Formats: sequence, C-alpha cells, structure tokens
Amino acid sequence: MIFLTTQPLWLSAIILVALPVLIAMSGPVIVRRCVALEKLSTNNEVAGFKFATVGVLYAVLLAFAVIVVWEKFNDAEKDVAQEAGAAATIYRLADGIGGQPGAALHQALTGYLKAAIDEDWPAMEKGRASLVVTRALDAVYVALLTYNPADSRGSALLTEVLYQLDQMTQARRGRLVLASGIVPTIIWLVLFGGAILTVAFTFFFGTRNLRAQTVMTGALCALIFSGLLIIVAIDHPFAGTVKVSPEALSAVLEEAGAGAL
Repeated sequence: MIFLTTQPLWLSAIILVALPVLIAMSGPVIVRRCVALEKLSTNNEVAGFKFATVGVLYAVLLAFAVIVVWEKFNDAEKDVAQEAGAAATIYRLADGIGGQPGAALHQALTGYLKAAIDEDWPAMEKGRASLVVTRALDAVYVALLTYNPADSRGSALLTEVLYQLDQMTQARRGRLVLASGIVPTIIWLVLFGGAILTVAFTFFFGTRNLRAQTVMTGALCALIFSGLLIIVAIDHPFAGTVKVSPEALSAVLEEAGAGAL
C-alpha cells in the first residue's frame, strides 16, 4: 500500500473512498434490476441477523487495525524524540570531555544528524535505510572511543555518553523498522475483503424505497473506507502526507550542533 500512502491525501481519498462509494451505490440498483423486490424482501429478516454478525466482526477488526496503526505511528514519533533527546545530551556531555576527543565527538555527531535528515528520511519514505547514515553513526562511535579517561570523572562521562549513544542507536533502529510499514499483507487482504463483503451484503436487502437503500449503502461504504483511508495514510509513518518529520533532529542540530558547522 506504499503507492497509496505516498499519494496526496485528496487523491488517496478519491481512490479509496469516493470511487468505492459510487460503485457501492450502483450495487442495489443493479441487483434490483436482476432480482425482483418480492424475492429480496423474503430474506430481509434472516439476512438482517447475518448482516449484524458480519458488521460487528468487521467493525471490531477495523477498529483494532486503526488503533494498532495509530499506536505504532505514535511510537515512531517517540523514537525520533528519543533520538533527538539523546543527541542533545551527547552534545552537552561532549563539552565536558573537552579537548580533541570532545571536538571529534561533537563534529561526528553533527555529521550524523545532518546525514539522518538528508539521507535517512528520503530513504525511509521508500521503506529503506541509508548506508550513509549507518557509516555516520559508526563514525560517532569511533570518535567517542578515542577518548581515554584519566580519572573517575572521565570514566563516568564515558559511561553516560555510551549509554546515550546506545539510546540514540536503538531509537534509529526503531524508526527504521516502522518505516517499512506496519500492516502485514495478509491483514490488508482481510481488511479489504471484509469491506467488500460487508458492503455487498447490503445489496441483497429488499426495501420499497430504492433511493433510501442506495443512500444508506453509500453512507456505510463511506464510513468503512474512511477507516481504511486512515490506516493507509499512517501505515508508513515516514512517508506520505501524514508523516513524522525530522524537526526534532533539526532543532537539536540548529541549537547544539551549530558550533561544529
């Protein structure tokens, strides 16, 4: 679904909501021309109970999918915030290290943040990771490990910087995992298959007011596919119109990394 995710939101809405609604509203009209109203009406009572079961099952599945995707989207935002927070802390601790090791760490971290913004985000829009950023992260470790503390204060600084660097690395790994997409293919098949089945079920009810049945079918279809639009829009947290931006990293780079530029 990466194709739909990367499209403008209005275009995705037309494809995922408007077109299915038009098709769904034509369904009762087509069925009514092929099957007499009397035959459809005889099944209303039994079909109503079955439709209630189908509707409830699909509503639970759709709601569960929306909640899970939204939680993962929030996790992506938290990963970026954690990465930015750890980077800001490392900048401050690098000032405590001082000398050539501190300057090297400061410069390497600035290079990493610039690479993450310029390289990682475009790569994550395609569900991939950037090797350039991985090499930049390696350079941060190399710069830090050149520091050889001479006292307990230096050892404590090194330990804390290593911890913060580990937090930054984990946060990057977390966002890279989420960038590839949240919903598995099998879930997409069930979601779209269930949507089609639920909407098509309404075609075989028999009501004398065909116009009212058509409008109700369209409203149901719009509601279901609007839920699918939400899932599609945030399934890839770093791609499309609704996405997590690198603003947190940019702010750290602007505030703390300016001295190394």
